[in-house]
Amino acid sequence: MTVLTNGISEKYEVVIGLEVHAQLSTLSKAFSADSAAFGAGPNQHISAVSLGHPGTLPFFNKKAVEYAVKMGLACNCTINLNNTFARKNYFYADLPKGYQITQDQAPVCLGGFVPVKLADGTQKNIAIHHIHMEEDAGKSMHDQHHADSLIDLNRAGVPLVEIVSEPDMRSAEEAGQFLTETRKILRYLDICDGNMEEGSMRCDANISVRLKGATQYGNRCEVKNLNSIRNVQRAIEHEFIRQVNIIEDGGRIDQNTLNFNADTGETSVLRSKEMANDYRYFPEPDLMPLMLTEQYVDDIRKGLPALPNQLYHKYTEQLGLSAYDASVITADRDFALYFEQLIKATDHYKAAANWLMGAVKSYLNDHSVTISNFTVTPQDIADLIKLVDAGVINNSVASHKLFPAMIKEPGKGAEELAKELNLLISADNDDVTGFIRAAIAKFPDKVKEYQKGKKGVLGLFMGEIMKSSKGKIDPQKTNQLLIKELESK
Repeated sequence: MTVLTNGISEKYEVVIGLEVHAQLSTLSKAFSADSAAFGAGPNQHISAVSLGHPGTLPFFNKKAVEYAVKMGLACNCTINLNNTFARKNYFYADLPKGYQITQDQAPVCLGGFVPVKLADGTQKNIAIHHIHMEEDAGKSMHDQHHADSLIDLNRAGVPLVEIVSEPDMRSAEEAGQFLTETRKILRYLDICDGNMEEGSMRCDANISVRLKGATQYGNRCEVKNLNSIRNVQRAIEHEFIRQVNIIEDGGRIDQNTLNFNADTGETSVLRSKEMANDYRYFPEPDLMPLMLTEQYVDDIRKGLPALPNQLYHKYTEQLGLSAYDASVITADRDFALYFEQLIKATDHYKAAANWLMGAVKSYLNDHSVTISNFTVTPQDIADLIKLVDAGVINNSVASHKLFPAMIKEPGKGAEELAKELNLLISADNDDVTGFIRAAIAKFPDKVKEYQKGKKGVLGLFMGEIMKSSKGKIDPQKTNQLLIKELESK
């Protein structure tokens, strides 16, 4: 595909709206008692309801409704108390009933926004049009058999929320950040694992282009079932170039549904775009309207956990952490929960962040361990910080000797292990003086250099002292004594 020149690309802007489908982590399906668990063998979590047999009736999954309201509150939406459901009619082989139970005229959440932060520091609230509840379709597999497509209906009927943004994004970066923040919210609420590779979170992107400064939207194309944030961004970047090239050549953008090929990075026409009337929506006759109360919504609101954006502001504004530290800690729910427990046990917040993002994160990455399975508790790390703060162990020894020992023997406390391993700093000045004098005696030429004004050699002496003392000294105090000893020569 022709790459756009700067002059042409700067004439146009891309307009993006996203539809994010998130599978809710309920035990059963949206309108039946079938298991909603992921990972079973094909067609094991099915029943007459999942198979769409005549005469079967749907009934509400209360937990799915609660999760949808949670998501709406977390996204600053207005909760609709008077909910109705509709049938969305279309035929797919993996949609046994021939229609999907969804919400049309009265979705559960209206309006709202998701705040995002871009690489240049710009902050923007991405507007949400609505969030609605619906059921998922089954899964068609076209690569499992040489001649036939196979159908797995385990997923049919699994509860979803669909988060529909306004056409509010103007770059692939904004779209990527919106998805990143939306996934974080889902995970913090513990209502969806956000795993795009397994399909528990999927995204359709509506993409159009228009001249900069124009107010009317161009014809949009919808790219379906994108399974990673990076692929969403790649699809947007490709579509921007493709659509601008067509317009520049005097052509017209056809409103089609597109497929994205992750191998080539290109889109292709899947089908001509359906309109709402193609689905023949009509009220679901087997479900009564769902009437929520203000008390129900308030109770859910009171039970919401701290959300990533709230924690980010807490860490930067109240605890004095850097924007980078706060971003890394809040990127993962379990990581943030660990840090929350850690700062209850210590008020040395910067040291807590440094340990978590340094030694702890390195260990987790190196050993492919999640922090929820980490054997060293937040209290253990707080005790380690306390030893360093008290000057009874230096940071290097704590990091390279005591911390690994705490991992190997998780039942023992930091101070107990430090004593067992003889890591505590010697409080005897005579011992420190002995190490200093031995180092000075070893490098007489460097003593002369120091006396001629070459202060950089202090590092050499300190390295030797640390080595001979096995780190059991207070570096700051030792440095002062070393200077005093050198200047007395």
